[in-house]
Amino acid sequence: MPRLRGTTRKTWNGKRYTMRMRDTFIKPMHPEGRKFVAIFAAITVGLFLLSSFLGWIGVGLTVWCYYFFRDPKRVTPIADGLVISPADGVVSLIEKAVPPAELGMSDKALTRVSVFMSVFNCHVNRAPVAGTIKAIAYRPGKFFNASLDKASSDNERNSLCIEMADGRQIAVVQIAGLVARRIVCFVSEGQAIETGGRFGLIRFGSRLDVYLPDGVQPMVSLGQTMIAGETVLADLTSDAPARLGRTD
Repeated sequence: MPRLRGTTRKTWNGKRYTMRMRDTFIKPMHPEGRKFVAIFAAITVGLFLLSSFLGWIGVGLTVWCYYFFRDPKRVTPIADGLVISPADGVVSLIEKAVPPAELGMSDKALTRVSVFMSVFNCHVNRAPVAGTIKAIAYRPGKFFNASLDKASSDNERNSLCIEMADGRQIAVVQIAGLVARRIVCFVSEGQAIETGGRFGLIRFGSRLDVYLPDGVQPMVSLGQTMIAGETVLADLTSDAPARLGRTD
């Protein structure tokens, strides 16, 4: 069969993957974004009636809205003990903290890794580990800049406790930010979820906190760029010290 223009075929472990140039630019959109794109598009039509200059600004904002709600496919590493990043963004904090009290977990301080998402990141959130959703707790709050430390305790948040097959638990917390005004959760208590499975979304700009089990050290560094469902955040089977990084 002749190869289509703009495609590349690669084989790995007997499997063939077809890469299309258009896939680099055109990403699937999550259903949550359809009504917002429709609103932006309708406003854009009105702006064109007023001025072509304003109309083209509206086109740019509509395209941005589409990309904000993009939901690209991700290739999640499969191996025992891996903890995967739940969000796209940058590691903004790594510190000891007690998980949200509303989850009913231990009151012992655990290593917390925070991933800050700007308005340009993909905002679909993915499970860091496989397991059962033992608890979900929503708490209203304020809307400080999500990159600030106090955002974890003061901002609106939705917390999940995931219990793994070995009985250990990981908390992952969706935190609203300065612009974000809506936290969406797709899962329910008692539901099983796979590593990298979609569990929620936040609009528009926010943060995800992951509380690692006692004794587990992160394999990421401050300022590191994360990809939801792909970047390895920690390894539960490793006793290596916390990883250091260099900015270049």
